[in-house]
Amino acid sequence: MTDPADGLDAPATSRRKEHGRAAAAHGRLHHGEQQLIRALNVAVALIGILITLPLWVVIGVLIKLTSRGPVFYLQTRVGYDARSGGPRREDSRRSQDLGGRPFRIIKFRTMRTDAEAGGTAVWAKANDDRVTMIGRFLRRTRLDELPQLLNVLRGDMNVVGPRPERPQLVQELRQQIPDYQLRHRVRPGITGHAQVHLQYDTSVDDVRRKVHHDIEYIANRSVWQDLIIMLKTLPVMFFRRGGW
Repeated sequence: MTDPADGLDAPATSRRKEHGRAAAAHGRLHHGEQQLIRALNVAVALIGILITLPLWVVIGVLIKLTSRGPVFYLQTRVGYDARSGGPRREDSRRSQDLGGRPFRIIKFRTMRTDAEAGGTAVWAKANDDRVTMIGRFLRRTRLDELPQLLNVLRGDMNVVGPRPERPQLVQELRQQIPDYQLRHRVRPGITGHAQVHLQYDTSVDDVRRKVHHDIEYIANRSVWQDLIIMLKTLPVMFFRRGGW
């Protein structure tokens, strides 16, 4: 992987970082707004689980009938940086950690159990042969993300926010993409501004485009914007846009 900052002077890179930080700082919410968004997330998660519970059973049966392995897939992802609201630390010190709190994300399993047998994080790609038959449908409709409503209830995630990534990729991407760590200033989401506009990422360039959307979301974050993104997610699911 190459560093996108190669060939750019230090002042230009610094200006990009400051622009991203200013945008993220602009999106900080008052305590009352944060409480309102939390209440909205809990309500949506509870209602979503109750409405879709029969679908969980159907999906679970189909997964067991079409492939070997568990119904659910748990993986460590990097989440919210609770320190982001306080005094900012230097980038050199922040690079020593993941920039956010690790947590276990819950998904319906869409790949073979040996998909990452080597222990190395690998991006999925179009027509990936590691994806199971039912998994392809679940990824296209984003139904594989439904169990993350449990993560929302636990407080690990929000319904709307930047998608959480694996620790290994976070360490690499923070070195290659300016302002990548700003995504951790809010809780990660099941869906987000980037997810309703772009497909699954398969490269650093794809992630760079999503980071732009994520920072735009953080800068303009509000209950109203979250509701709009939730509504925009429905066509992605029903018309199978954006996944593989």
